[in-house]
Amino acid sequence: MLQKLNTMNVDEHAQLSLGIIQHVMQLDVYKNAKTIGVTISRYPEVDTRPFIEAAWEAGKNVAVPKCIRKTRAMDFRLITSFKQLETVYIDLLEPIVNETNSVRKEEIDLQIVPGVVFSNEGFRIGFGGGYYDRYLADYKGDTISLAFNCQTNQVVPTENHDIPVNTIITERNMIDCQRNRKLP
Repeated sequence: MLQKLNTMNVDEHAQLSLGIIQHVMQLDVYKNAKTIGVTISRYPEVDTRPFIEAAWEAGKNVAVPKCIRKTRAMDFRLITSFKQLETVYIDLLEPIVNETNSVRKEEIDLQIVPGVVFSNEGFRIGFGGGYYDRYLADYKGDTISLAFNCQTNQVVPTENHDIPVNTIITERNMIDCQRNRKLP
């Protein structure tokens, strides 16, 4: 899947990313959220920078994870500018600790969960490490994944610790994963 995404035309990638973001901004769960947790994407993931900018413009708090490699936990920290980020291992952008404030999991209303491939039931294969499965184990807010349509409707092997997302938003549609998990 990553090979397929890496062959996507840059202009098409940007256009499809914006379409996905526009769909998310129409959702009540987005409109009602005060604080949103989201990673800073890396190509070829759906571009989250325009999403973050739109959230700031809408007056929302944006929290970005600082990964704690030793424990594989995440500390979500509020950012108000991309200048509050630094490049860390494997070229990830994370918040600069002494320029940002930590936010408790309970304060995040909407969590955007990254992934590479997704089943229509909301299970996903991520980028390795299990950070989000650990984080989501006791997370009570809403969860959404942003994905290109080609990343969805995949067969995803699951394990007991895997936590599915509630909704997947693509450039074409919204996948109600909770409903799909209830279908026979």
